[in-house]
Amino acid sequence: MTDEELHRHLVGRQGSRRDLNTPVLVVDQDALDRNIARMADFAAANGLNLRPHAKTHKSAAIARRQIAAGALGQCCAKLGEAEALADSGIEGILITSPILSAPGIERLVALNERAGGLMCVADNPVGARAIAAAVTARDGRPLTLLIDVDPGIHRTGVASPEAAVELYRAIVAEPALRYGGVQYYCGSQQHIESFAEREAAMHDRADYLRTVIAALEAAGGKPPIVSGGGTGTHRIDATLGLFTELQVGSYVFMDDQYHVCALTPEEGEVPFETSLLIDTRVISANSPGLVTVDAGIKSMATDAKPPLIAGGAAEGTVYFFMGDEQGALVHPAGELPALDAIVSLNAPHCDPTVNLYDWYHSAYATTMSSPIF
Repeated sequence: MTDEELHRHLVGRQGSRRDLNTPVLVVDQDALDRNIARMADFAAANGLNLRPHAKTHKSAAIARRQIAAGALGQCCAKLGEAEALADSGIEGILITSPILSAPGIERLVALNERAGGLMCVADNPVGARAIAAAVTARDGRPLTLLIDVDPGIHRTGVASPEAAVELYRAIVAEPALRYGGVQYYCGSQQHIESFAEREAAMHDRADYLRTVIAALEAAGGKPPIVSGGGTGTHRIDATLGLFTELQVGSYVFMDDQYHVCALTPEEGEVPFETSLLIDTRVISANSPGLVTVDAGIKSMATDAKPPLIAGGAAEGTVYFFMGDEQGALVHPAGELPALDAIVSLNAPHCDPTVNLYDWYHSAYATTMSSPIF
């Protein structure tokens, strides 16, 4: 039975959140919409475009909310994400990972025929020429490529200003391609907890990007688009005078990893709210000092610390993993929730947590549930 079949009878019923089959993803829709509005307002106030990263939410419904608030499109980490969003009517998609395999390129070129404003990144002339050949073979419309620039992670991206220029020349030599600019996503800087240390790290990376842009400009390739930035660095990115658009993603949900980071220079200021929760249920309470809930390793990302507890348990209660399907709650004074109680957990890392579920359940004022996303 699908999640929708399990829960359709709960839609719009007051207090129905308690009756969801746990574990389940719950979105506080009011907080979600406030987060979307705050980032849109920030980007507009700083003269930046907003192309949020859909790998965070994987939802056409949330993408539409972001676009309605002013975003010009979405970023997608994978071709499959881009196909799903495009087939739901989302335009202005940038695929942020290079596509090199022949089957992937065929899908990319086919997607370009039906997705308005599609762009992709490349980091090697071999890939760019392969895409151009596929577009030409189909007599398709030209595809816009951005040059992916390695910010020092050594994951993807050209490794030097000279390599950027070489790729630029390969792109503009192909009638089937259009040069769109550069991508520069500083992933390892996003989670530096200290704002001052993160700011210093980003200024260092910005200095390197300036050398790449200068080399491109000297070759006649001033980038129309400079896409990058993230939730952790957005306040800093806006001051660098480099980016034309932000690829922020996690701001819509705000997981535990981002909550430990100072996102602004003002001490104690938290610009975004937690809007994504994992509701879980106490299923066993037979052992002194702990109770067991039905959310374990298969219910959330495990590349971070165990989740913090957002509600349904006394302050000081701690969660720890108990296996694939279960977790345990402990409290120093033994103040534990009762059997069948609902406990809400923060997502430790939102992107890979979302990837484990098929539906979000939308809650208003924590009382209603609706599987709308």
